[in-house]
Amino acid sequence: MKRRAFIAGAAAACSVPLATSAVPYIPPQPDTGGPGLDARARRSGRRFGCAIKSGQLAKDPAFTAAVLREAGTIVQEYELKRHVTQPRPGRYDFSGNDKLVDFAQKHGLAARGHTLVWYSNNPPWLAAALPGARGRARDTLLTGYIETAMRRYAGRIGEWDVVNEPVEPNQGRADGMRAQNIWGQAFGENYIDLAFHSARAADPRARLFLTDFGLEHASRRCEARRTAILKLLERALSRRVPIDALGIQGHLKPFREPFDERTFARFLDEVRGMGLGIAITEMDIADRGGPQALEPRDAQVAAVGKAFLDVALANPATSSVLTWGLSDRYSWLSTYPEYRWPDGKPSRGLPLDSDLRRKRLWASMAAAFDAAPPARKGAR
Repeated sequence: MKRRAFIAGAAAACSVPLATSAVPYIPPQPDTGGPGLDARARRSGRRFGCAIKSGQLAKDPAFTAAVLREAGTIVQEYELKRHVTQPRPGRYDFSGNDKLVDFAQKHGLAARGHTLVWYSNNPPWLAAALPGARGRARDTLLTGYIETAMRRYAGRIGEWDVVNEPVEPNQGRADGMRAQNIWGQAFGENYIDLAFHSARAADPRARLFLTDFGLEHASRRCEARRTAILKLLERALSRRVPIDALGIQGHLKPFREPFDERTFARFLDEVRGMGLGIAITEMDIADRGGPQALEPRDAQVAAVGKAFLDVALANPATSSVLTWGLSDRYSWLSTYPEYRWPDGKPSRGLPLDSDLRRKRLWASMAAAFDAAPPARKGAR
């Protein structure tokens, strides 16, 4: 069904009432002894997971225990990015991810693969080789890595972020596609087709995702990105590109850009109207710009997290929620200049604090999972 035809009916038949941002939400204090987030997510047929690094598991047993308590899925924070795994042509190093997948299998966790084709974090040799390559040799620079990685983990990694971050309207292209992208420059938009068809052939049982950021807020920036993603998905699906689901990263910035429940719900309904699944794949909440005092800041962060997840989980196509990290002890937000606090204190954008204690954000996420209607069975 075309998304515009679907949305006309969906807007009038939302599955559950939406929260309103005009009503303040005061999150409860977390239940430190209750079930973890994945156990709560499973009640509606969903999963919760987080991004981790193999070194964290090796050096921090308390953090490892927290992962096992809260998560049912893990994803590599960086150990499947190509600059790590293929530093030289024909030379692969999957040792870090092997440790993560072995850990997942040992403890009965699911594993995701992140990421196969991205404009960033590519080895220097690849960026140098692409412009001069032609024909099959050029195609292999894209497909060879997909085939190698996916065949290595077939049956052990069930979901893959095949193409990551393909749109960027502010780079000036009329179609909103990312202009500064080595893959788009080499192949045009066809790189997406080539990547997904190669991934489907490499592991026909895996669920294949296209993922992007900046799809969440009620801002001009995010509206342009949502429009670009929807148009890209329409074009790709019309060409029968085997995309199974859209991964919405969920990097929220509530003190810089507003979040509006209805705007986000309409977008999710349009994605569902295309027959695609939905997942939140990298959720965290940048708290810089919020109150200096922790209690009111934590409460506001938790309220935004609850509003965001209530909308996401109200959509039956949403199958999982992953946070980009689990504890503030290990958060990229505290290392990135734009988001870290000038006084050196850690960002508080993840469910657990730096001491691995459950925070108000954890309580809001737990409440959202507890209230979620059932997920759609047999989602694409």
